[in-house]
Amino acid sequence: MPKRNKLTIVLFALLGLTACTSNEDKVIPLPILGERDVDYKMVNGKEVADTLYHVVPEFEYINQDSILVKSSQLKNKVWVADFFFTHCPTICPPMTSQMKRLNEETKDLVSKVQYLSFSIDPKRDTPTRLREYIGIHEIKGKNWHFMTGDEEATHLLAKEFFNGAERDEEADGGFGHTDYFALVDTKGHVRGIYRGTDPAQVDSLQKDLRKLLKDEYNYPRSK
Repeated sequence: MPKRNKLTIVLFALLGLTACTSNEDKVIPLPILGERDVDYKMVNGKEVADTLYHVVPEFEYINQDSILVKSSQLKNKVWVADFFFTHCPTICPPMTSQMKRLNEETKDLVSKVQYLSFSIDPKRDTPTRLREYIGIHEIKGKNWHFMTGDEEATHLLAKEFFNGAERDEEADGGFGHTDYFALVDTKGHVRGIYRGTDPAQVDSLQKDLRKLLKDEYNYPRSK
C-alpha cells in the first residue's frame, strides 16, 4: 500500500479517536443567566476584555429562628431559592412540597447547598408564623432558611433571582408571584430557573445541581 494511503488511514483513525474522546469527555457548563457587560482594562500594556455577569446583590433577612442571615455568610454554598408566602392558597403549597422533596433527596449535599425561601408578605410572615408553616409541612431540613424582611426590598430582590412578586389585591391571598426555583452558584450567578410546581422540572433542577457541584466544584455525584 502506498505511504500516502497509509498516512490517510492513520489520520482518519486519529481524527475518529479524537472526536470520540472529546465528545465523551467534554464538560458543558450550565449557562449563566441574565444580562452581561464587558469591562476593558489594561494588563501589561495590553487591553484585556473581562465579561461581567449578572450577580444577585447582597441581602440580609431574619429567618424562622429570628437569626439574622447575611448572603455573605452563604457564599461558600450553592443556593436553591424561591419566593412565597405562608397564606398563599394556590401555588405555594405545591412549591413547598416540591422544595421539601428536593431538600430530602439532596441530604447528601447538606454541607454544599443552602435552601432559601423568601417571604413576600413579611407583615404576616413573622418568624413565629414561619416556624408554624415549617411544622405544618413537616419540614426537617437543617439547611433551609425561611426568611422575612422588608416587603418592597424583597419584591425587588425577586427580580434579581428572575422571579416576580407584587402586592395584588385581586390575587388569592393578596399577592401575585411566580413559581420559579432559582439555582445560584457560589459567586451569586443564577445558573438555572425551574417551575417549582412541576415535578419533572424539579427533577431537572436536582440533576443540574449535582452537575454544577461536580463539574465546577469537584464535588462527586452520588446519584
